[in-house]
Amino acid sequence: MKKLILFLCIIALVMPNSYAQQPKKPNAAEIHESIKKLSFLGSVLYLAAHPDDENTKLISYMANNVKARTAYLSLTRGDGGQNLIGPEIRELLGVIRTEELLAARRTDGGEQFFTRANDFGYSKHPDETLTIWDKDEVLSDVVLAIRNFQPDVIINRFDHRTPGTTHGHHTSSAMLSVEAFNLTNDASKYPYQLKNTSTWQPKRMFLNTSWRFYGSEENFEAADKSKLMEIDTGVFFPSSGLSNTEISALSRSQHKSQGFGNTGTRGSSLEYVELIKGDMPKDPTNIFDGIDTSWNRVKGGKAIGNILAQIEAEYDFKNPSASIPKLVKAYTLIQKLEDTHWKTLKTEDIKNVIAACAGLYMEAAATHNWGTANEAIQLQIEVINRSNALITLESITNPNHVTISKNINLNNNIKFNFKETYTINTDTKITTPYWLTEPNSLGMYTVKDKSLIGKPETPRSQNIIFNLVMQNITIPFTKPIIYKSNDPVKGELYKPFEIVPIVASQLVEPVLIFENDTPKQVAVQVTAGRDQIEGTVSLNTPNGWTISPKTLPVSVAHRGETKTVYFTVMPPKNQSEVQITSTVTVNGTAYNKALIEIDYDHIPFQTVVLPKVSKFVRLDIIKKGENIGYIQGAGDVVPESLRQIGYHVAVINPDDITASNLKRFDAIVIGIRAYNTVEDLAYKQNTLFDYVKQGGNLIVQYNTNRGLKVDTLAPYTLELSRDRVTDEHAEVTFLNPKHELLNTPNTITPEDFKGWTQERGLYFPNKWGKEFTPILGMHDKNETEKSGSLLVAKYGKGYYMYTGLSFFREFPAGVSGAYRLFANMLSIGKENISTQPELHD
Repeated sequence: MKKLILFLCIIALVMPNSYAQQPKKPNAAEIHESIKKLSFLGSVLYLAAHPDDENTKLISYMANNVKARTAYLSLTRGDGGQNLIGPEIRELLGVIRTEELLAARRTDGGEQFFTRANDFGYSKHPDETLTIWDKDEVLSDVVLAIRNFQPDVIINRFDHRTPGTTHGHHTSSAMLSVEAFNLTNDASKYPYQLKNTSTWQPKRMFLNTSWRFYGSEENFEAADKSKLMEIDTGVFFPSSGLSNTEISALSRSQHKSQGFGNTGTRGSSLEYVELIKGDMPKDPTNIFDGIDTSWNRVKGGKAIGNILAQIEAEYDFKNPSASIPKLVKAYTLIQKLEDTHWKTLKTEDIKNVIAACAGLYMEAAATHNWGTANEAIQLQIEVINRSNALITLESITNPNHVTISKNINLNNNIKFNFKETYTINTDTKITTPYWLTEPNSLGMYTVKDKSLIGKPETPRSQNIIFNLVMQNITIPFTKPIIYKSNDPVKGELYKPFEIVPIVASQLVEPVLIFENDTPKQVAVQVTAGRDQIEGTVSLNTPNGWTISPKTLPVSVAHRGETKTVYFTVMPPKNQSEVQITSTVTVNGTAYNKALIEIDYDHIPFQTVVLPKVSKFVRLDIIKKGENIGYIQGAGDVVPESLRQIGYHVAVINPDDITASNLKRFDAIVIGIRAYNTVEDLAYKQNTLFDYVKQGGNLIVQYNTNRGLKVDTLAPYTLELSRDRVTDEHAEVTFLNPKHELLNTPNTITPEDFKGWTQERGLYFPNKWGKEFTPILGMHDKNETEKSGSLLVAKYGKGYYMYTGLSFFREFPAGVSGAYRLFANMLSIGKENISTQPELHD
């Protein structure tokens, strides 16, 4: 699941760098490219709806070839998608995709921003999208992003003029961008923003178009191109040995949770942008034509531009530190600028160049990756100057803003190590994604601290400032405190230094299904944020449920250690759904949040602290059969969910799909998108069909209609479409109400389709052979009925079933009706009914 990230030296200081990865160590060629970028004062904002919507070829081209400050504004964090690398969905998937976008930007040289829009799943029309999102709030976030970033050029990924022809989020992103273009320079619009930013007017806006927008290459060739610009993004960068398209592929490949690994290409690669707003550039090769992107655009900037031009012309690849005196002079002039926007940006940029030219390495490492409020933290600090430049470490400033005098002359290649201790303030906030700290709605995240809106991550509060003196000028360099360790296989590993509560807890099972009224043991994990935790654990007790004992003692000796305690839960005799939380009380203070770790090698280690609610369901369910084989696809929790209702589930590897191995199973279930992602299934279909013919049940869950690895989905004609029902409340009709799937062993009623989450289903078949029986009908508002969500066909002695219903979403949400319907699918045609105890009235 976890793959080692490939560190690549590419231009513009884009070696991957994060809180959990090794720091930047740019080479001479990379430093030279960064010096060039210091002289360009122009910005491009690319805008779309989701992680993966961005055009990494254009972003990389603008950042690395044009040298423009380039950013991607993704309206959402991709919370509503699927996760191909692990079990995280919804909010935690949004955390992963946020970090994947940041990894992509570290690769292609761009920056990353977001709005508060919550990705609630597929939407068919912007009218629906903008109602659920709260249009005005998201529009205000887009305006804020433009005012803060101050782009000269905006490029939209989608067309605002074609609502209803694609994902509603896509069109909405373009519509909001076009509307914001006309508002950002109007001080009467969202005036409260102007306390911390200023109005801004972009010069022009484009649509990143292609022949696909015109229906065919022939239509595109014949179209009026007077408002189109052609950009060849296939340029080659000798300084890195990579083509821009190769960098783009590396960036795209960071979207691992979506399976977007990309192969790099070489040669010409044309992109087209169509003017939507503003004036058309006279130079068809320069998107900034007519816009002053030199230092002359800033009052007092001409002298800075002249110095930087000299630095670039005189740059010594064998001795980059020779540039430091003039770089410090330019730094000093930048500090005098009245334009706070470019002053702030170029100050950070030039400091990075100065540090790189000097071979400076500055690090503050804690002895643990966690700290808690009011705790004393020991730091191991390292500073080294690997150049002949005269540099003095004047002082360091700790996170409590206390400055400690040092006055150490940093002689060439002499490492200085020393220890410091500071105490974390009692009011220091816990480290967690800022958009998850408050309850959110279906379409919007709640962010109380308005200064955080748009930021990709919660800013780090635990930093060390190294105050260095060069050329008699004190320059502060800020470094986040980190934790590092050595792995025998991977070597040096970095983690961010996090602030956590002194204790956290969570129920092990996010959803627990009680198939009858038999008590179950429930596990609660308690994790210590510091040494020597003593306390008691309790669960809330809903009406009708019995939990014993009331409290349990817990003792955890070491920071980071987890202990598990067990409660006995007696469900009611009648069907019931309740929410359960755990609380740990230490010295009279109650702690009720979970500490969740997300650990993948391609993104920084993530610590998420948030309330964790588990759902307990007393389920009225009857089953036939016991043994289920599961062939995994793109990642879901269906096997675990089926085990909870009493099935024995074995995960089957493709190599083990043989006639003799399948005989022992009452049913085989194919995981979501398995036929899109598992190559070997192309050779196993006949074996699976023979299993059905001999009396087995085969349930195939949804696949997309593109990229299928198998030639034949079913033993009969079956064609997938893009049909889907996105309204989770859409009415469901029973097309064949007497069919066994709706009646045996559980009687399915409309009540079983209440409480579904995010959607009814997706990628329904729209053509099938006469052998299939459609079971359910449903449709979104103003659409025709879709009858392909659940199809069943007798084949030999067994049954083949195809379903696009989103069981993979409903099971983790504890939706009772989804379990009952799936039990019927597993049970169809089976004898030896295994009846659960009758429920009492």
